[in-house]
Amino acid sequence: MNRTVLEIKAGIVLSGMVMASAFAQETQLYKGKDFTVYSDKVVQGPYTAKVIDHNSMVSDYQSTASKIFPRRVGFKFSINEKDIEMPSGKDHSLIIQNGSHESPVIVFGKQNTAQGNADGYLPENYPYTFRLDLRPVLKQFDEKGYYTAFDGTRIAKNDFKGVYIAGGSAPLSWDFVNLASKGLELKDPDGDGIYEITVILNPVEKGKSAEKKWTLTRDISEKPVYTSNQPLVDALFRMSTEESQLNIEADNTFRTGALWSGVWTRDISYSILLAFAYLEPETAKTSLMKKVKRGRIIQDTGSGGAWPVSSDRTTWALAAWEIYKTTGDTEWLKSSYEILKNTIDDDNKTFYNPATGMYRGESSFLDWREQTYPKWMDNRDIYISENLGTNAVHYEARRILASMGRILGKDVKQYDQQAEKIKEGINRYLWQPDKGYYAQYLYGRDNWLNVSHRFEALGEALSILFDVADESKTKEIIAKSPVTEFGTTNIFPQIPGIPPYHNNAVWPFVQSYYNLAAAKAGNETVLNYGIASIYRPAALFLTNYENFVAQNGDYVGTEINSYRMLWSMAGNLSIVYRIFMGMHFEENGITFRPAVPETYNGTKNLANFKYRNAVLDITVKGFGNKIKSFVLDGKPSKAYFPATLTGKHTVVIELDNHPFHGEINMQPMLFSPDTPNATVSKNIFSWEKQKDAAEYRVYKNDQLLKTTKETSVAIDPSKTASYKVSAVDTNGYEGFTSEPHLVYANAASTTVEIEKFVPKSDRNYINFSGNGFVELTKEKNTDITIKVNVKEAGTYLINFRYSNGSGPRSTDNRCAIRSLYLNGAYEGVIVMPQRGQNEWSDWGNSNDFTVKLKKGENTIRIKFDDWNNNMNVDDNTAMLDYAQIIKL
Repeated sequence: MNRTVLEIKAGIVLSGMVMASAFAQETQLYKGKDFTVYSDKVVQGPYTAKVIDHNSMVSDYQSTASKIFPRRVGFKFSINEKDIEMPSGKDHSLIIQNGSHESPVIVFGKQNTAQGNADGYLPENYPYTFRLDLRPVLKQFDEKGYYTAFDGTRIAKNDFKGVYIAGGSAPLSWDFVNLASKGLELKDPDGDGIYEITVILNPVEKGKSAEKKWTLTRDISEKPVYTSNQPLVDALFRMSTEESQLNIEADNTFRTGALWSGVWTRDISYSILLAFAYLEPETAKTSLMKKVKRGRIIQDTGSGGAWPVSSDRTTWALAAWEIYKTTGDTEWLKSSYEILKNTIDDDNKTFYNPATGMYRGESSFLDWREQTYPKWMDNRDIYISENLGTNAVHYEARRILASMGRILGKDVKQYDQQAEKIKEGINRYLWQPDKGYYAQYLYGRDNWLNVSHRFEALGEALSILFDVADESKTKEIIAKSPVTEFGTTNIFPQIPGIPPYHNNAVWPFVQSYYNLAAAKAGNETVLNYGIASIYRPAALFLTNYENFVAQNGDYVGTEINSYRMLWSMAGNLSIVYRIFMGMHFEENGITFRPAVPETYNGTKNLANFKYRNAVLDITVKGFGNKIKSFVLDGKPSKAYFPATLTGKHTVVIELDNHPFHGEINMQPMLFSPDTPNATVSKNIFSWEKQKDAAEYRVYKNDQLLKTTKETSVAIDPSKTASYKVSAVDTNGYEGFTSEPHLVYANAASTTVEIEKFVPKSDRNYINFSGNGFVELTKEKNTDITIKVNVKEAGTYLINFRYSNGSGPRSTDNRCAIRSLYLNGAYEGVIVMPQRGQNEWSDWGNSNDFTVKLKKGENTIRIKFDDWNNNMNVDDNTAMLDYAQIIKL
């Protein structure tokens, strides 16, 4: 036997001894209150996930959700999948006792409240029949032709599609817009007006094995190989690498998740930025181009018809730029520049607010209205809100466009200027010096916006990563942000009465961005906690789930979930590439800034990493976030790999072995107070008492009017103003404000019927004002002019009453959009989101405009401009009833 073979065998034996030693030592990487992460396993209560070898793991984790299923069931009934039976916070409740399988007959709109204790838990697969008396609704249909809900919403008899049950006990769901698809429609087979549905409560699939196993089955030998002193990390790296390959479709696009086919703009973009720009650049390119139409980025279907209610489509820019930096593809750069420029130019005309410098629209990725907004907010309200994460994306997208343009020799000064205004706006209007982190958004109605003081994890992380926050703010955010046992929740505190999904949940991809921010801030404590928050669920669940319940860390219990989720696996992989290896891609190379917590000490090797025309073998030794030495191909160098190098190369990084500790703000799961229901009667603004409230804050317009322990205040109804109230708990956390009440004298309001200026529609809809309404399509009434006379010059509020039955309220892509011109000057866009599929007799108000009118005649022009194209493009339709003009 020659020396070479002996050395090889000795190396194999030594490698095995190192692994055996690591397994035997069971080095503790992180210890929380409820779980511990070791170098080779994760332990949570009675459950353990452990590494067998680099290519296999086992876990005996079992969800306990079905074992503690409450007997108390909360629910509501819904007409046409709308939450209009009772006000927010008022639900029906029942306590289901053993042997009881049928509810009493509950009258629609009349609250049924369970009395007594709900002892014990409901058995699995428990059949139960809910019974509803819908006769009061049917009577109004017959007598009036419509039903009027508690909030004034009118459902036309001809628009009635069905009645459904919503709730928080599986299989019930609070996802109102998907109740039909979930099979939650009640039926009245004998026509007596009593509707029924039988469901299987606490559904459980039987026969599942107690122990599960992951074994590598896909050939990933051509992909980068990672080895370290932590077998758990090595195995999870391989599992995530395999899952990424399983998510590549036949058309070379990324599948969003095991249960979600197709490409989604924000999902793919955040995933590409985390990992796939450098791991799968060609698949990433193909996927991004699936999200382009008319030379513009597609905003996915979403609240009220997608764009411009949802406005974070520029996440695409983050991915496109990262692909250029990792590939150097100039053709890709040219096409991406044009697509991004077209998109941003349209966005600037559609939702830029010059008063704040920020952009309007829904929270990035938090696109399920009730999960992160108060229930009273409809889609026009969400359109006018200004969110931290979305604005951080808009800021970076404009910086990216400017960077692209400079490379291509374009004049890009305007985009640099736009970016600076966004940054100034975020730091002026959203920074909270008393808390040490940014607020989630500005929100309200009638263009008077207040701050929602909630923490938003993704927005905070992006603000750090994109340099919206300076170095001082960066360190403060990471040290003071509230985090919980199983991970950094999307928002904090949580919203009461809303089931886990975006609310009361941890999303690993969000945690991954937060980890990158913690590494940048140089906070080892938060970083180590954040890494554990990724590795715990991945190991116990043996896959990368999209989300899990924040209160118990379980993947069962959120409204929607999928295993093998693209952005979750991307976040898992990013720990190795972005944090342990510390790779930061620049226009002309890779900068290395590793951040390795002390518990992850040892030698880490990433082999066969492909970058442009080079293949790298990267080794990181020790721990810390400061580089002691950087050796490129055997020669000391600065911590940088030039893009001009080709072929195989070695990089060896030695860290200084100094801890980089920092503070962490670990918090229990907390919920803010409920949103008050407020009313105005003559000169009194009042609200119901909230059980968790220590005091109330009353706002007039966008200013704090009074802090009080009472439940009413006197107001002056002769002066136009908006009033709202919020509850504050003993911890100082403020809940959402109530729905704003705009108070004004009758003489201050003028209604202008549009049909006086344009021929009225002959469509057979009801509930309109005046003598009719006007139909707006891409072919009909594309440019109309109305005249308005006012007695005195001044500031006025204008909005439009409309209907849009092109689609559901919370999905699809047919939001109607028109440009508004006043006396020849462009004022912005009239946004008329969808209000219900084929519900053209359901009328609501558009967004508001605060404008200056001159005494006498004023000209209002409503025009379809090119930038008014929605994401559907073909269908952009609304019925226009009247304009309301209110003197301020």
